[in-house]
Amino acid sequence: MFPLQKKRGKFLAGFKAASDYARRIFVETGPARRTMPAGKSPASKAGKAPKTASKTPKVAKKASSEDKEKKGGNKKRQSNSYSSYIYKVLKQVHADTGISKKAMVIMDNFINDIFERIAVEAGKLASYNKKQTLSSREIQTAVRLILPGELAKHAVSEGTKAVTKYNSSHGSAPDS
Repeated sequence: MFPLQKKRGKFLAGFKAASDYARRIFVETGPARRTMPAGKSPASKAGKAPKTASKTPKVAKKASSEDKEKKGGNKKRQSNSYSSYIYKVLKQVHADTGISKKAMVIMDNFINDIFERIAVEAGKLASYNKKQTLSSREIQTAVRLILPGELAKHAVSEGTKAVTKYNSSHGSAPDS
């Protein structure tokens, strides 16, 4: 392994640890759990003199739609999750079986991990061959390198079938 690759690996490992920590704090613990302990307020008012009522009250300004757009408004945060797809596949395989939220999170993390491993390996293969574009060939080789034995064979055949189906429905030339 080259020195640059070692440094990059350490950086990515540190980045992944930091992102996992942030996810644990801000995603898995809801806003109700991030409150201040009992008896504490965000800004302690002890020792401050009370404000006098001599100041004129400020008139509340109506928030226009432009202000909401600038601040982000009532936009729903988009979450990237495979949970709906996992659930659909589960119902295809075992119609009477359910899945808990914890198990769904584990499956979602598993899929993200496998996709990341395949993407990294395919990127390495492309750089070894001095190519800047990932093709189905790099993905297929990465799958063969990462997944063991029979599992790799099934994954490659399913992937080939999916690419063929996509190309036939979109009328494009097959990818080499």
